[in-house]
Amino acid sequence: MKYVLLTGGAGFIGSNFIPYFIENNPHYHLVNLDLLTYAGDLNNLKEIENNERYTFVKGDICNRSFIEELFTKYQFHDVIHFAAESHVDNSISGPEAFIRTNVLGTFNLLDTARKLWMNGPNDYNESFKNARFHHVSTDEVYGTLGETGLFEETTAYAPNSPYSASKAGSDMIVRSYFHTYGMNVVTTNCSNNYGPKQHNEKLIPTIIRKAIACENIPIYGDGKNVRDWLYVLDHCKGIELAFKTGISGETYNIGGRNERNNLYIVDTICEILNTKVPLKEGKYQDLITFVKDRPGHDMRYAIDASKIENNLGWKADENFETGILKTVDWYLEKFKVLT
Repeated sequence: MKYVLLTGGAGFIGSNFIPYFIENNPHYHLVNLDLLTYAGDLNNLKEIENNERYTFVKGDICNRSFIEELFTKYQFHDVIHFAAESHVDNSISGPEAFIRTNVLGTFNLLDTARKLWMNGPNDYNESFKNARFHHVSTDEVYGTLGETGLFEETTAYAPNSPYSASKAGSDMIVRSYFHTYGMNVVTTNCSNNYGPKQHNEKLIPTIIRKAIACENIPIYGDGKNVRDWLYVLDHCKGIELAFKTGISGETYNIGGRNERNNLYIVDTICEILNTKVPLKEGKYQDLITFVKDRPGHDMRYAIDASKIENNLGWKADENFETGILKTVDWYLEKFKVLT
């Protein structure tokens, strides 16, 4: 039985990944390390909390001695690193936590793994010769796009927020451990995820939550910012594939090929709600309110996922229209709205 450390597993993507990974990988015992900040919720993992191949540990990746003790205890064969401060608005008001967690925390994990797994540069201990460090990152490290073009793995980094800058820094540290030490690393950069278990403050849950409460639905600026939307389970499948079969030292961009602007997102959700839980008067679109744009708000993200599609055989199963229906249904159940 191999022990794999997964960080940040009580968050949105991690809590979707863990049940999927445990079900499909019977030879792994997964240890979920999470500090349970505002974005982490163990209720997201109720379905596997008693699984014999799952262990939860509360702790901080920034605590180096704690991380070293954990690696010594479990002798982790692999690391899948989700844990990150990730809310852009919060990074604008309080950037220090993002630098600390995303940069120092990633370094602590990498360096502790290196010392357990390796005797020296390009020299793995025999029992850890296939050990891998998988770093989960974001397309925001690439900055913003104009009306055309796509982010590729070779696109120059140009982060525009403290959050994306901290993720860019962590990506570069991971890269350096491959080139300097010959460490077996792989990085995946994803587009905007959506789906079950996302924190209520994010865009799509906020739209649903505000709409069913008959409150104003806030949309930044003119609502024309474009994102490439990726259903979270499709992302989980891509991470597992890159973790298992990706080439060491490589980066793989995972995107849904579903570019939609925020106006389309809010209108689509409102139309679904108009059908499922209609208002007594008017439509949910009447609640849409435009608010002051956030500082440095990137206009457009879009990923070219050709590399992971062609080299590893990944393909998104959901398009936005199918995925958003599943997502709305999940939140209506969560918010106990009868349809």
